[in-house]
Amino acid sequence: MKHKVGYNRLGRKASHRKSLHRNMVTSLFLEERIRTTKAKAQAVRRTAEKMITRAREDSVHNRRIVGKDIKDKAALAKLFTDVAPRFVKRPGGYTRILKLGQRTGDASEMVLLELVQGTEEVQEEKVRRRRRRREKKEQEAQELAEQEAAADEAGAEEAAAEEAAAEEPEQTPEASEDDSEQK
Repeated sequence: MKHKVGYNRLGRKASHRKSLHRNMVTSLFLEERIRTTKAKAQAVRRTAEKMITRAREDSVHNRRIVGKDIKDKAALAKLFTDVAPRFVKRPGGYTRILKLGQRTGDASEMVLLELVQGTEEVQEEKVRRRRRRREKKEQEAQELAEQEAAADEAGAEEAAAEEAAAEEPEQTPEASEDDSEQK
């Protein structure tokens, strides 16, 4: 039995499969996102994550090992200078697969294979945005509370004026006529 041993051959000979992996990984590192079938994405994901792990430490040895599979110099340079440094503190999971639905021609499950934006700068920017939003909400709440307090004070003054007016007996014109007749 061969349970959980091996990998998906993708219906190709070894040389074709190796070429497919190389081309897709190169495209992934250059574009940071590729659209492909689910089976290919899962197979290429393993290759890409191993390369990123290797590229996290920039050395001649690691460049040569990764360079065996990535023939494009621009992609290799981007991997070692841009992509891998983003994931230095990340223990794995550098890619994600997002489902897109089925392809119209043959109903194959299509996905997006993309690099995760795992930079600390991105995380710090998210924290800054949240903090700004929270401060803005607190400021708005404080202004609203001040407006309510001012309205309450104005309402209290009006109520006090009404109470004072209610305590003084008002003289109506009829009452003043009655008073003058009595005299």
